[in-house]
Amino acid sequence: MDNVKRTTLFEIHQSLNAKMEPFAGYEMPIVYSSIIEEHQAVRQRVGVFDVSHMGEILVQGPDAGSFVDFVFSNEAQSKPPGKVVYGMFLTEQGTVVDDLLVYKESDTSYFLVVNASNAQKDFAWLLAHTDGFEVVVTDLSMNYSQIAIQGPLAEVTMLEVFDLDLSELGFYQFTKMKVHQCEFIVSRTGYTGEDGFELYGDHLAIRDVFSTLISAHVTPCGLGARDTLRFEAALPLYGHEISDEITPLEAGLKMFVRFDKPDFIGKKALEAQMEAGVTRKVVGIELYEKAIPRQGYPVFMGEKEVGIITTGYLSITLSRPIAMALVTRDAFLRQTEIAVAIRNKRIKGFVRDKKFLDKNYKK
Repeated sequence: MDNVKRTTLFEIHQSLNAKMEPFAGYEMPIVYSSIIEEHQAVRQRVGVFDVSHMGEILVQGPDAGSFVDFVFSNEAQSKPPGKVVYGMFLTEQGTVVDDLLVYKESDTSYFLVVNASNAQKDFAWLLAHTDGFEVVVTDLSMNYSQIAIQGPLAEVTMLEVFDLDLSELGFYQFTKMKVHQCEFIVSRTGYTGEDGFELYGDHLAIRDVFSTLISAHVTPCGLGARDTLRFEAALPLYGHEISDEITPLEAGLKMFVRFDKPDFIGKKALEAQMEAGVTRKVVGIELYEKAIPRQGYPVFMGEKEVGIITTGYLSITLSRPIAMALVTRDAFLRQTEIAVAIRNKRIKGFVRDKKFLDKNYKK
């Protein structure tokens, strides 16, 4: 696999018999034991993921806050230091360049966490929009490794294993602290629908923490379970529910677009789309039979094709076939009868909300 990178945890993944596959330019663990076992470990107890492939970009300077708010759909400048904000980079047409997390370190320093597959693109895109702003944009992706500890026992695990009391760290907040005498950025966001923490640190320090968690019988989890977990929580994935052809309004992510800001890239296009009304949007779908509605499968109302599956699974938690689909206005209403074409057969189902399960985040 020429030019495929490896995270600092590669040898540990091998020792745990992980199935490794290329993902976003890295050779990543897809599964260790089974996706079902790893998924249920996170839903019921606690699991740990290697997410060192993610990109980290630092924006610093006197205009850092105004620059971030100009390139970002949400609003970060007015937030207090220690706050994490979710949102998107947008094109002038209002479609999504990438979704990301913004960590506000101070009024002049913002730490951006972007998707692995878009990290180089995002960095170049940010540099292309710095004119008129006194900022320095630095790609730190090679400086950091990252792990995510997820599940209802995440907080107690961090206390028992590392003597870290994170009970006061709120949802979508972060802090800097020492673990095993090494400094980490520790946040509480999650991408699974469960409580949990992310640790960013240097490569050797992350190896130490990951190994310690495995020795404490925390379940190692691959990207397969990460996808089934985020899907059940109806969290978007770039290239599926959002992309450079889908806007936040179509994806149902209007709450992460701050129209009251003076300006941001893509604002005019989204205002026009909001005034006209979206002609398609991402909805939830459930099937009557246990067939799996995979990405790319067409959705029908009668003989009319009305959309396409963006993500679908036989839900591990619910034991029901569910999906998210980008559909036209014909299929917006809940309880609308639809069918999904699966292996030359049309499997009947209905449009439903995307609240497939209750999220268990820290309140």
